[in-house]
Amino acid sequence: MVTLKAILRGFELASGLKINFHKSKLTGINFRRNALDCYAKSLNCVQMGIPFKYLGLEVGGNPRKSKFWEPVLNKLKDRLSVWKGRFLSLAGRVCLLKSVLTSIPLYYLSLYKAPTLICKSIIRIQRRFLWGWGKENKFINWVSWEVVCKSTEEGGLGVRDIKKFNIALLAKWRWRYISEDMGKWKELLESKYGSEMQNTVKLQSWWWKDLLKVCREGGGEGWFGKEVGWKLGCGDKIRFWEDVWIGNCNLKTQFPRLYSLSLNQGQKVEEVGVWEQMGWCWRLRWRRDRFVWESELVEDLHMLIASIVVHKEEKDVQVWRKEEEGRFSVTSAYECLTQHVGGHQHEVFKSLWKTKAFPCVLTVAWKILLNRLPTRDCLSRRGVLVETTLCALCQVKENRVNTFSWNANMPLKCGPCALGGLEFWLFNIMMLWPTLRVLTCLRLAIIKIWFGKGYGQR
Repeated sequence: MVTLKAILRGFELASGLKINFHKSKLTGINFRRNALDCYAKSLNCVQMGIPFKYLGLEVGGNPRKSKFWEPVLNKLKDRLSVWKGRFLSLAGRVCLLKSVLTSIPLYYLSLYKAPTLICKSIIRIQRRFLWGWGKENKFINWVSWEVVCKSTEEGGLGVRDIKKFNIALLAKWRWRYISEDMGKWKELLESKYGSEMQNTVKLQSWWWKDLLKVCREGGGEGWFGKEVGWKLGCGDKIRFWEDVWIGNCNLKTQFPRLYSLSLNQGQKVEEVGVWEQMGWCWRLRWRRDRFVWESELVEDLHMLIASIVVHKEEKDVQVWRKEEEGRFSVTSAYECLTQHVGGHQHEVFKSLWKTKAFPCVLTVAWKILLNRLPTRDCLSRRGVLVETTLCALCQVKENRVNTFSWNANMPLKCGPCALGGLEFWLFNIMMLWPTLRVLTCLRLAIIKIWFGKGYGQR
């Protein structure tokens, strides 16, 4: 400790800067209390307990407890407070929702796995801001949160699911662990857990357990392992049968019969061939002579690997198959997780968000396509007390999105014509919004989308 203080003093003399030891803090991990008191007095600094904050992140805390995530929840509540929603349209609230989600909790989510309770709390704050309109009491969720988190092509708003986004951020650490060759952090982890990310060490940190768990979700080798492949170099790292280095599947799965007969199981590519004067030559070994139908499989295997070029001076490199360049990205990992859940792209919603109109107009059109406007029919189905579901104008037809029409002889009339319903809706918009360009774009877009979805044939 005396040497450390002398180094700090030397830094002061060499740079002209002065270290404020009264603002410095000293802490110890698995250290004796009396020795720590002695060192703190010699440095004239204050002792610090564990956990402590470093660069805004709590170090030494338990990320599986709710108290650990209180700073994140408090910041989200401040930024997504309900009173701000009173002065924003639905499009504005969606925009703010996306920006806040990718900025405030990003630091925490990229290092720790959020518990299910915390994810539900964050979703509750987001949902209240999106649909609450600044109300403190109960409000109506017009669209389910699962639909809101879908991509815009699938009928959603493109808001990221907090749980899947957390998994995609944590997966980047695993990618760095298996792809980077240098780094003190990797040397430290390899000394404790080994070079392979296996669950074999008994005493593991919470962070390591969560990292192994999130990357193995989906069964088998997990969603992460299915998207990782190899780019062949000299063949010193790639296992011939077990790893994915040809196509989208390993040779073990493509030729299970030959794998059971092979003597090269578990061997690297460089061990399954030799370098000759003419170049690389494959040398596959088998347990016994093959039958006729097995020989045909061997010929198929040789035809598959005949076009593979082994580069003697290059190293084997792992690649992320979701990206053309082979580099991992959080965006592609999140898309991979959402595709596992399943989603169908609809041309109607694609054309909606490509329309040249104001975002607030497009969000209203989005609610129309999903039949989520506050009509009497929708309100009654959500438990809101209404005297009748019939239209207030004619008292004949039910008050739905597609039952309004516009007629020259009778200005306000109900009927089954979906196109007339759009005319009535646009007529009211004209009275409130005099911008002709927006109305023209909206009218053409809605009519195109409406008939593309099939409402016009009802």
